[in-house]
This record gives sequence, structure tokens and C-alpha cells, in this order.
Amino acid sequence: MLTIAATIALAFPAVAQAQTAPGKLSVTVIGGVDFPINGDVHGGATAGVPDLGPLNPDLAGVDAELRIGSRSFDQIYGTTWNIGAELAYGIRENAELFGQFRYQQGNQGTVQVGGAFVPALNTTLPVNGTFGDLKSYAIELGYRQFFGSGALKPYVAGRVGAAFTDSINATFVIPDADIRIANVPFYKSSTSFVAGGDIGLSYRLGSNVDLIGEVGLRYTTGLRGDDSAIGGLGLSSINEVGDRLDVPVRAGLKVHF
Repeated sequence: MLTIAATIALAFPAVAQAQTAPGKLSVTVIGGVDFPINGDVHGGATAGVPDLGPLNPDLAGVDAELRIGSRSFDQIYGTTWNIGAELAYGIRENAELFGQFRYQQGNQGTVQVGGAFVPALNTTLPVNGTFGDLKSYAIELGYRQFFGSGALKPYVAGRVGAAFTDSINATFVIPDADIRIANVPFYKSSTSFVAGGDIGLSYRLGSNVDLIGEVGLRYTTGLRGDDSAIGGLGLSSINEVGDRLDVPVRAGLKVHF
């Protein structure tokens, strides 16, 4: 009995100690999903096409009006996934500075982006768009503040950084007119500003390991549009957006040294 009591007495301070302390380093592996709640992959525009012949020789001399509507990140990519690694340094008890590398990906998505109104037929033909994978690499710096003194601690964090997004191509199809414009450059490789905040919980599993879970809000500025192909169709304005607001939900393991 005395042996058991002594073991508990020795173990308790290790569990109850601060999750971070001055001069203490930690490494975290973290991952989860991002829910887009605002922001468009492309905007809307209306442009006349005087002759569909260059797109389909059978339609030479037939004119149309492209009516493109805006489509959000949620509509095209839906929930994306992310994984990252973090190095943190304790600046005082229950407070730390951190640097984090994060990779985010959304798989290609297909939606109806609008319609092509053909006066000769007095009808609007659906226009579909397939957008390539969204792949983004972010480097972020931030500050995290823990609260309390037990094994389970809430925290808040703020962060800023830069995100590097790969180029994105798109394929546009008007099935009823047998028109397909494949692999159209849509966004160039882009560097964006990132800012956000998190609230979370940290639970001490052992003397050097924490389990963490957090939810946040993350804003990423717009992407660089590529008009080399869609500009000729009068649609150069639709890719002047690309900023977004995400809600990341993540979990991870943190190891102290």
C-alpha cells in the first residue's frame, strides 16, 4: 500500500506540471480537416461568343452568351484535409511561441459553373467545370496561451504566415454542344497571406506527451489568376478571387524535451 501511495505521489506532479515552461522545447504532429465557410474559387461574368465554330466546327456561325455564376470553395472542393508539424518554445509558464508547417489538399471537383445561352435555339446549355487539386503549403508563426494548472488545460492561440498554393488548371465542358476546353490555366502558383486563431484543449498523457485538440478560424488571401486562355472568351474577371475563410478542426500529439 505504501509503495502504491508513493508511486502516485511521484506521478502526480509530473501530470499536473505546466504544459510548457520557460526554455522548454516541444514538437507536435497534428492533422485534421478544414471546412470552407466563405470564399469563391471563381466569380461570375457574362460574355458574348460571336462564333462557336472555333470550339466546335459543326457550330460555325452560331453565337452564344456565356453566363457564368460564382462558385465557392465549399461547392467545388468541399472539406479539405491537412497535416502539419510544429516546433514550440516556452517563453514562460503556460505560454509559448511556435512555428508550424502545414500541408492542405482538396481533391479536384466538378460543378455546373453556369450556362451558354444560344439564341438560335432559344435555350441555355449547361456549362460544367472541373478544377484541379487544391494543394497548399503554409508556414505560420504564432503565440499560444494555456490556462489552469491541471492535466487538462484549455488554450488560445493566434498565428500569421504565408501559404504557397500550386497552380490550378480547369476543364470546361458544354456536353450538349460537344464542346470541351481541356486543361485551361486558371490560377498561377500563388503566395498568400494567412492569419487566424485557435481555441483548444491539451491533455497530459504522461510526463512528456500531450494529446491536443483544437478548432480555429483561418483566413487566406486570394490567388493569382491566369487569363492566358479564358481571357479570349471574355472571362478574365472570374479568377480575380481565390481568398477563403476556413474552420480547421485538428488533433495531434505533442512531445516535450
